[in-house]
Amino acid sequence: MNVEDLPLSKDLIGLYWSSGIHELYPPQAQCVDRGIFKGKNLLVAIPTASGKTFIAEIAMHYHFKKGGKCLYIVPLKALASEKFEEFSGKGAKVGISTGDYDRRDDYLGRNDFIIATSEKVDSLLRNASSWLKAITLLVIDEVHLIDSPDRGPTLEMVIAKMRRMNPGMQVIALSATIGNPGTLARWLDADLVTSSWRPVDLRQGVYYDGAIHFQTETRSVPSISRHESVNLVMDTIAEGGQCLVFVSSRKNAEAFAKQAAKAIRIDSEDLRKYRQSLEKLASTEQEKALALCVGSGAAFHHAGLRKEARTLVEEGFRKGHIRCIASTPTLAAGLNLPARRVIIKEYRRYSSGEGMVPIPAREYHQMAGRAGRPHLDPYGEAILITTDARAAGQLFDYYIEAPPEDVHSQCSSEEALTTHILSLIASGFIRTRPELREFMRSTFYFHQKKQDRILESVISRALTFLEQAEMIVQQDDLLSATEYGRIVSLLYIDPTSADTILEGMLAAEEYSDIGLLHLICSTPDMYTLFVGNRDSHYLDRFVLEHEHELWIDCPFDDSENYFRAVKTAMVLYDWSREVPEAIIGERYSIGSGDIYNLLEGANWLLHASSRLSRMFRGVFASSVQEFEYCMKHGIKRELIPLVKIRNIGRVRARRLFNNGFTTPEKILEAGEERIAPILGQGVTSMIFRDLRGTASTIQKMATDSIMQKEAAPRFQPTLFQFGDENNED
Repeated sequence: MNVEDLPLSKDLIGLYWSSGIHELYPPQAQCVDRGIFKGKNLLVAIPTASGKTFIAEIAMHYHFKKGGKCLYIVPLKALASEKFEEFSGKGAKVGISTGDYDRRDDYLGRNDFIIATSEKVDSLLRNASSWLKAITLLVIDEVHLIDSPDRGPTLEMVIAKMRRMNPGMQVIALSATIGNPGTLARWLDADLVTSSWRPVDLRQGVYYDGAIHFQTETRSVPSISRHESVNLVMDTIAEGGQCLVFVSSRKNAEAFAKQAAKAIRIDSEDLRKYRQSLEKLASTEQEKALALCVGSGAAFHHAGLRKEARTLVEEGFRKGHIRCIASTPTLAAGLNLPARRVIIKEYRRYSSGEGMVPIPAREYHQMAGRAGRPHLDPYGEAILITTDARAAGQLFDYYIEAPPEDVHSQCSSEEALTTHILSLIASGFIRTRPELREFMRSTFYFHQKKQDRILESVISRALTFLEQAEMIVQQDDLLSATEYGRIVSLLYIDPTSADTILEGMLAAEEYSDIGLLHLICSTPDMYTLFVGNRDSHYLDRFVLEHEHELWIDCPFDDSENYFRAVKTAMVLYDWSREVPEAIIGERYSIGSGDIYNLLEGANWLLHASSRLSRMFRGVFASSVQEFEYCMKHGIKRELIPLVKIRNIGRVRARRLFNNGFTTPEKILEAGEERIAPILGQGVTSMIFRDLRGTASTIQKMATDSIMQKEAAPRFQPTLFQFGDENNED
């Protein structure tokens, strides 16, 4: 089927044609035949790189042509950014939103295509964003993640809510790896489109004893290194290809990248530029090591790296300059980063309480699907590594020839279900117990279980908890949220987290920053750091030193989670005390990316704590609000007046403070000539321009007030009277 035969605008077809897209892939043509332009719901389960995104895009443009509005749900923020770039510049207005869970974001409704994570869409539903009712097409990318314990319940509830709100809405669900697509398709009332077709042939095999054993042939690999996986990489590079190497841990990813870099040793101007860019970003030994690896043509990639570093690595790989990336499996489920050869170096992963366990077949297929760059590679290869022939046979059975596992609803988790039941009640989505029961029967959870008795039991326990926590009120079958419950839902935190925070603040006799930090780190919404044996000495010492400040005692039956929360709180406390990022990373053996991930969660929970303190613990409210600001900027309280100034971050603020310029007034009094040697002339000029403008505005307001009142206060900027737009130092 030709692109020019599609019912799309001539401009769009011309754009596709000029970019080399002339004919649909077979699975894409199959979607057209199955009614993608006739409003049919579709579940498209086809291999990676078979054109799933293009299927969604042409459907979206068809709706746009008819005046419709499309919502595209992704599992990851990075994937949202990738799709935003991909969809932009083709005629439709494209919007993106992935954060700020307590906002309606009405501006998004001005766009034709909206890209968002499932969590963001869930928050928009809770905030009753009116434009959601105008959605005519819902696209769910990576729909198999409905099986994820973390994201699954939210994704499932979002789908169920959107379908209930917009019964005439078309749904297109996309997945590459799913064992029971028929079950999921029936729940979505969708036609199932499956195919094994790929634009690039995929060859799968097992490497051992110096050779790759495919299903029908064996191929020797030249031995130039004592590391067999490095030999596989060099073999690919010699043929003009690139490699993705999947390992089980960050440490192993970094170690392998260093090994590969020593063997690759490519000298090019492009790599030197990437190395220099990474060196400018580097504040830790880990980031410096990454820059060195990239300079030779290899890299590692994991969540411990800051976003800017990961972006540079991804760009360098896409452009063909970086020849090998060693990564944890998170890369396989996220970005579109194909390579000639995918090497699964480690197919076992550590699991708490179980030790090293094999990865699921679905995960293998997700990684293997990254093999083969369309239009660049004649084929793709996915290679597992083992040490003997017996294990090789098992790997063929367990992974290469095995189908991916079935997906299952994760709404059996009562914690998750309680959260979503509260949101249904607080948003007014349901108003009675029968309505709640009816809605829950529309979920994938009930579609699979089909057991009313179990469903009723789960609903009852959730409602009982919410009522006892004073978040809802039950009057016969009527259900309504209290103001407390409504706020908790809008803040997008787990009801258990809210209950923990409120209980801790009410029980505390005196306010303490570390007490509040440890409290929020003890909630289910906060990811906490692993505690190793070597951590115990400084954790014990910290608890003893701050015993009077901590709001939670160590329980006898759960000391592990208690100390995980302590360690995480220590990292955040160090940040708020202006400890340099590099020292924090070295002290706790974490990367810059880990620090910023912790900060993202902590800042949101501190924001929630601030709202709750204003409602229930007013004596703490100002302290919590101040500390929220300190955590956001990584500063002690004494710097707050300075970082309120535009273009002043924590580093510049500390320089000014240490030189005696502790307030905006003192900076103005000093003049540019005294500040410029500290901050540089360019920054100083911008700061003074903003300060003088702000002072002039406030002075005018004060003068106007004097004319209206007999006595008015003199101009004296307060703590929060300056802008909050800071550049990074």
